[in-house]
Amino acid sequence: MSDPTATPTQSTPASINPQQIQQPQHPENKEREEQIQQTAIPLAEVHRQLVHLPRVTIKYCTQCKWLLRAAYFAQELLSTFSTTLGEVSLVPATGGVFTVSILHESNVDFTTAETVLWDRKAEGGFPETKQLKSLVRNIVDPARDLGHVDRALAKQQAKAAGEDADTGADITANEATQTQAQKGSSTTATNVNVCTDCE
Repeated sequence: MSDPTATPTQSTPASINPQQIQQPQHPENKEREEQIQQTAIPLAEVHRQLVHLPRVTIKYCTQCKWLLRAAYFAQELLSTFSTTLGEVSLVPATGGVFTVSILHESNVDFTTAETVLWDRKAEGGFPETKQLKSLVRNIVDPARDLGHVDRALAKQQAKAAGEDADTGADITANEATQTQAQKGSSTTATNVNVCTDCE
């Protein structure tokens, strides 16, 4: 008879480490994995195949609440260029970023190139809709006439050229006025809530 107090010498299933159990490798599985790796398209290539060119990307700061502005620009570009554009994408970001870039095929060597059309930090503000449309048109279809947008830009450039000649003498007077105003307002402090990431 067996002793009921004796401990069993065989290990129980709970004490088996699952990592120690090795699955038998079938030669067919190894060959299949090698074949998949050799014929697999790299991820970057797959991504490029899914992108419709030209692709306009609007990257905007979520902390600054610029989603509506980005969506408005996207809507304006889509309504103006319709099927000429392959995609318009909105990319959320932080840090006061607002950039508009376009990924397009180069006419010279038939590769893709990304061009930054507008950077808020570099340009010092946001583009006007007509400026942005003109920048996109210059890459997508330079021969295209934008109608009232082109006429408005031509008027704006002519006006700016005429003002440049007139403002030469006014600049020194404005600088003196601004300096006096800054001296007077240096004692008063204003409390404005500013997103620290956007500075």
